[in-house]
Amino acid sequence: MKIPLLDLKAQYAALRSEIRAAIDRVCEDQHFILGPEVDALEREIAAFCGSRFAVGVSSGTDALLAALMAAGVGPGDEVITSTYSFFATAGVIARLGARPVFVDIDAETFNLNGEQARAAISPQTRAIIPVHLFGRCAEMDDYLPLARRRGIAVIEDAAQAIGARDQRGESAGSLGDFGCFSFFPSKNLGAFGDGGMIVTGSSELAQKLRILRVHGGKPKYHHAVIGGNFRLDALQAAILRVKLRYLAQWSEARRQHARYYRAEFARLKLADHIALAPDTPGHIYNQFVIRCPARDHLQAYLRDQGIETEVYYPVPLHLQECFAGLGYGPGAFPVAERAAREALALPIYPELSAEQQTYVAERVADFYRQPLALSA
Repeated sequence: MKIPLLDLKAQYAALRSEIRAAIDRVCEDQHFILGPEVDALEREIAAFCGSRFAVGVSSGTDALLAALMAAGVGPGDEVITSTYSFFATAGVIARLGARPVFVDIDAETFNLNGEQARAAISPQTRAIIPVHLFGRCAEMDDYLPLARRRGIAVIEDAAQAIGARDQRGESAGSLGDFGCFSFFPSKNLGAFGDGGMIVTGSSELAQKLRILRVHGGKPKYHHAVIGGNFRLDALQAAILRVKLRYLAQWSEARRQHARYYRAEFARLKLADHIALAPDTPGHIYNQFVIRCPARDHLQAYLRDQGIETEVYYPVPLHLQECFAGLGYGPGAFPVAERAAREALALPIYPELSAEQQTYVAERVADFYRQPLALSA
């Protein structure tokens, strides 16, 4: 049996006629950059996330970058963030000449350790970027009130978490000053290329973002500030508007798959071999990640059985070569470093069948019956 990590062909097959109609609509209109499709998507995303404003941008990376720019982050500033995330989370900080200040993660959730984030705040701290990793909302109560009192911007990296909710039922992206989303094709709400969105409750910040995304021009060809080319394509917006109508049911399918995996792992008595993060009602499972010894051997074995998996992330950010000058070394953030050795993402896309999930779980169990796995 062949099981991909993500099956976008199956998703497209179900939406083909609607998506082609949306593309045709843009082609007939011939308005390809920003415009009415982007305006409509912004309104729909704002409503979906419970925010007042949404600003479409060119990618999730540019969403983070534009948010930092709107918050006034620049050389000499510090930005606190997780060391266990996709590179863009920290890369955008360094691109502005600011210093990434890394913090370890919670051992169960993979998200930013709130107590350490609070302790890392200094007079130079200009922003905090919590990451809602794998579709689970980060716990922000440890530092959000202090950040608000000190005027520190809180920029949520919600690239993997559109539709996720915290324990109070509030939407990812609506908790801080900015919420940044990615529409990379592998995301729960994925475009046919790059795309991103920033949500905010502030009309002032929304206006800053709109200016920054068009090179800082307002009016056109007049520049009081330097921005970038962060515009969202109308074709991507039209496709995303189709997909957004299905996002809630896709998220529920992912939650059901997560429950099925948990039941299968319990049936197969795998508790001694793999660890699972706790389930929460608001988790939308961009990834279903297990923690396991002999991770690399397990991944190779599953590949041989036709099962595609992925390691998110093999090298924590503080150990990336480009950040060597920050002075961190091995052992600085042991929880993240252990996660980098043990974490493995299994298929959990909405179209996954129970038969496929059973096959995945049984192959994991088969691996841990082998002497090599048991001795690891």
